[in-house]
Amino acid sequence: MAKKLNFDLHKHALVPKHAKCSDAEKKKILKHYQISVYDLPYIRKSDAALAEIDVKAGDVIKISRTSPTAGEAVYYRCVINE
Repeated sequence: MAKKLNFDLHKHALVPKHAKCSDAEKKKILKHYQISVYDLPYIRKSDAALAEIDVKAGDVIKISRTSPTAGEAVYYRCVINE
């Protein structure tokens, strides 16, 4: 069971932006890297960063982190139930 936080997690400086990829974007990513969705690293559906995003198992999450050297670093994760 998820515990309610006393602050907005998404406004914290150390929490990167999480966004659900559209089906078209998901297909493009998987084709580009020649992988299946379950070859991506996993992120649990119960992760606090996904609390306000409507996700289901098999969805792809795009995580965008700001980097002083790279500008923006993008990572992809596959949602799993548990």
